[in-house]
Amino acid sequence: MAVILNFILDLLLQGVQMSLVLVVAPLVLGVTRKVKARLLRRIGPDVWQPYRDLWKLLHKEAVLAHNASWLYRSAPYLMFALTWVAAALVPTFATNLPFSWSADLIAVVALMASARFTLALAGMDVGTAFGGIGSSREMLIASLAEPAMLLVAFTVALLIGTTQLSTIATSFVVAPVGLRVSLALALFAFVFVAVAENARIPIDNPATHLELTMVHEAMVLEYSGRHLAMVEATAALKLVLYFSLIACLFVPFGMATGEKSFLALFVGVASYLLKLLVLAVLLPIGETTVAKMRVFRYPVFLGGAFAAAALAVFLLFVSKGF
Repeated sequence: MAVILNFILDLLLQGVQMSLVLVVAPLVLGVTRKVKARLLRRIGPDVWQPYRDLWKLLHKEAVLAHNASWLYRSAPYLMFALTWVAAALVPTFATNLPFSWSADLIAVVALMASARFTLALAGMDVGTAFGGIGSSREMLIASLAEPAMLLVAFTVALLIGTTQLSTIATSFVVAPVGLRVSLALALFAFVFVAVAENARIPIDNPATHLELTMVHEAMVLEYSGRHLAMVEATAALKLVLYFSLIACLFVPFGMATGEKSFLALFVGVASYLLKLLVLAVLLPIGETTVAKMRVFRYPVFLGGAFAAAALAVFLLFVSKGF
């Protein structure tokens, strides 16, 4: 009986984690917009505005182009599902949940690559010039960001011995990993990749609609109604996903790694929300200190991330050799 009750409790906690990332995603986006507006000496919308925007879009009619195929209509839902699964697999407030066996860092990267591929196909489906430009730029960014992301995964795997996220978080909390230069380089590379993957400044500006500078917005320019709501929710979930990965891989402290008592779970949820808040404030601060890059500068930006991640892997190999 005790085993069954523990299993039911773990399932409930897994459901809470899946619901938490979905519910908190618009709030994180609202905090980033509010902080950025205040830094630019504007009032800006309140932090709850993304919830109202999604509600309004869900109740609007979706207008489709005459030549839009089934791919264009189903792409928003497929992207949302892939991103939600990836975000729900990342340990947030507790480790060793029932689905933690599938929470592999390589699997998360693959899910995000699938969502990106779907978005790029949808951007080219209607045949507009903006969609084609945005899709080609998205694939350029992906070809530069994914190798750096995989090297970050290799860095953590060499240090811990696995790419399973729950094991990584538990090892960082309970094992004496210490301060390592390789982890600092991996964090540096991961932050650059996260900025590029979420279409934030200096790679892209999510608030712009200037045709010559758009990347993400160019691919979704033709969407409206419930389809646009799914696209916006996916973007918010993707931001939470990368914030959760930073919290899991580099600052997992506060997670409930052992016995899942009420106090441990409360501390885990509170620490996770605090980490999201800190990252949501730091992101717009970083964006306001730099300018938007030209497209031809993207390889320099992401090449620095790749070099840092490669150096992290090299340092781990050298340190293990002694």
